[in-house]
Amino acid sequence: MEGSNPYHCCATCQHFRVEKTTGNVSYRCSRLTYETRPEYQFQCWSPKESVKRLMDARHEKTEE
Repeated sequence: MEGSNPYHCCATCQHFRVEKTTGNVSYRCSRLTYETRPEYQFQCWSPKESVKRLMDARHEKTEE
């Protein structure tokens, strides 16, 4: 998909992980192996399958 993508953020990426420890929550990119935030954006973004379906549905709707 071209143009702006409202789904493009770490939280929607297949590599995004939430790590919970006693009293702490951290977010990590399992692909890049470092901490991130849900709202961050990187060029390596690979959307989760559920996000791909949402993007496809939105794209189909705009073509009508």
